[in-house]
Amino acid sequence: MGMSYHVAEPNSYLVITGAGISDVDIKKKAWVWPMQKVTKISITPFDFSMTLSAMTIEKLKFSLPAVFTIGPQDHLDSLRRYAILLTGDSDGSPAVSKSSKHGMVGTGRNHVQDIVKGIIEGETRSIVSTMSMEELFRERTIFKKKVIDSVQSELEQFGLQIYNANVKELQDGANSEYFATLSRKAHEGALNQAKIDVADARARGEIGEAEKQSRAKQEIAKIYANTAVLETQRKGEKAVADAALKTKEIGIERELNLERIMASRAAETKDAQLQKEVETQRADMELERLRATTVVAAKIARESAEQKAMADLFNQQKKADAEKYHLTAKADAEKYTVTAQADATKYEKQMEAEANFVSRKADADGISEMAKAYGELAAVMGGPAGLMQYLMIKEGVFEKLALANAKAVQGMAPKISVWNTGNGGEGGADPTATMRNLFQNLPPLLGTIQDQTGMKPPNWMMQMPQDGQVSGSEADAARKKGLSNGTNGVR
Repeated sequence: MGMSYHVAEPNSYLVITGAGISDVDIKKKAWVWPMQKVTKISITPFDFSMTLSAMTIEKLKFSLPAVFTIGPQDHLDSLRRYAILLTGDSDGSPAVSKSSKHGMVGTGRNHVQDIVKGIIEGETRSIVSTMSMEELFRERTIFKKKVIDSVQSELEQFGLQIYNANVKELQDGANSEYFATLSRKAHEGALNQAKIDVADARARGEIGEAEKQSRAKQEIAKIYANTAVLETQRKGEKAVADAALKTKEIGIERELNLERIMASRAAETKDAQLQKEVETQRADMELERLRATTVVAAKIARESAEQKAMADLFNQQKKADAEKYHLTAKADAEKYTVTAQADATKYEKQMEAEANFVSRKADADGISEMAKAYGELAAVMGGPAGLMQYLMIKEGVFEKLALANAKAVQGMAPKISVWNTGNGGEGGADPTATMRNLFQNLPPLLGTIQDQTGMKPPNWMMQMPQDGQVSGSEADAARKKGLSNGTNGVR
């Protein structure tokens, strides 16, 4: 099927679904494309009557006849909800439609009435259950407003609106005679009150008749007296009116004379004023003629002077612009030269700094690698002391020390005298006792140096004791034979 154009009636809207429409589209007129479907919904309100059975707070059952006029709200959001939720039949099938001149109009509203009826019954029972029967009679308007407000709040979700609600007279429910009893009670009370009212009316009639006759006679006499008084008053008022009329006529005549004189004077004043205006206009015209002649010449001279001044100003501006361009170009050239020199100096300093950084980094890396190698060598040599002895031997420190000591004593001619005043034993004085004592004291001295500095003497010098000290007998012998006893001496 091809494209078609649809127009809704004044009381209807088009509901379009299908391709290109995510939900529904509500319009009054529209083109309907292939793969789209259009349905018309009516917004005409509909009436339905219902009789609600309810129970008051006193547990009194009654029937509440009511007529509601309900229809869709006439704005797009409510119409969209109405079209989605209530269009068609309750089982979701399309509504049975009736033909119209220009299209199809949906008529499926039976399930809508069922939904609305259920909402009204529920809300009305909820409100009635909180009220007494006297409150229902006394506050019928408030009760009606509560029902309408509660039902309308529920119908909003379906896009419906209550246009009118008419609550009829309350009626007795099944097996209830409450309202019939109240009606009989009111009827009997009204009948008795009517009899009392008739007797009261008859008595008030007789009394009233006598009062009316007496009052009529009094009023007639009063009227005659008032008539005489009124005639006298009228005569006096007539005389006063005649005098006032004469005075008014004289005043009017005087005012007319004054108006005539004022009109004559006003005409003369107007004539003089017009003459003055004519003379003023003539003088103004002469002044404008003279002004035009003089002003034109002055204007020509002023324009000539302005043109010359503008030419001079233009020449000066061009000269200033040329000077400004020359100075700007010179300043730009100097700026470029200084900038280039600064960039060259900066690049040179940067390259020099990078070279120094690379050199120092290489030295640091070499020192770090050398330190790692010395650490491994110290582990092989048995510790820092062994490494130090190895380096001293490798670098020839001992030879250099011996050479320096030899150079220090070179040229000296020491004289050494060794004497011994004690008994040197059976064979007499021992000339080697002094040297022997010196070498006996050397191992304890080297042991002390090892304890205090951690440096061991070379193995080739002598064999150290295991505990780093000499035996007690050797120490005693050294003290006995050493220089400390004051018997032996070296010079």
